[in-house]
Amino acid sequence: MSTTGIRPTEAPTAAPSILARRGVRIALGAVLPVVLIIVWFAVTIPGAAVVAPYQFPSPQGVWQAAVDLAERGELGIFVAISVQRVLIGFVIAAVLGVALGGLVGLSRFWDATLSPSLEIIRAVPSLAWVPLLIVWFQIGEQSKIILIVIGAFFPIFTMVSISLHHVDPKLIELGRAYGFTGIRLFFTVQLPAVLPSVFGGLRLALVQAWLFLIAAELLGASMGLGFLLTRGQSNGRVDQIVLAIILLAVLGKLSDSLLALAQRWAVRRWG
Repeated sequence: MSTTGIRPTEAPTAAPSILARRGVRIALGAVLPVVLIIVWFAVTIPGAAVVAPYQFPSPQGVWQAAVDLAERGELGIFVAISVQRVLIGFVIAAVLGVALGGLVGLSRFWDATLSPSLEIIRAVPSLAWVPLLIVWFQIGEQSKIILIVIGAFFPIFTMVSISLHHVDPKLIELGRAYGFTGIRLFFTVQLPAVLPSVFGGLRLALVQAWLFLIAAELLGASMGLGFLLTRGQSNGRVDQIVLAIILLAVLGKLSDSLLALAQRWAVRRWG
């Protein structure tokens, strides 16, 4: 009996989940912020406010504070200064974290040499460096940038070093078979193999960079969103405090989203 033309029955494929659709995920992610904004409007309605304006301002009050600061030319400068500090500190931390994490993750010698000292430094709360940084660099830009670097360095270093310890040895042997050694082997085979983990460390480091930015600017800045928080507290301007918090949240989410886009591109390109 001829079997020509007979095809094996294909197993049915599962329908993609509706949650996999980007639009659905964006809509679901927007639900809670929208609800919070509605509640915010509800509890601060003029004449029927649940919370006193001096304790928690209305959305209109926060918007007006933003308009006033923008008209004075302060808002754009404060945002730009804070973004600049985070960007510089994060880039320096990323370079150092990948470089030292690569050394420790690939070399037993450097692992034995550097890891104990770096573990000791990591055990020190980062804010404990503040008094020493102020003594060394006063309250200028250097102390702020260094504090951000300290806060952002260790997530990158840890993820890179641990991930490289677990790279499949067969990939390394394959790379060597193609003649890759040293730096070329690292950038061609080993680093692409751990890209998801590296970007995971970068995204954690970016969060730390924003956290330590505020710690740095609260210490004695004359510009930036941390300074806006301090000035708002000193002047009793709760609207400026809430505005600074909202801006920090938006900038933090925006920068993380940009890094996530870079991650997807890098994984497609080299992963």
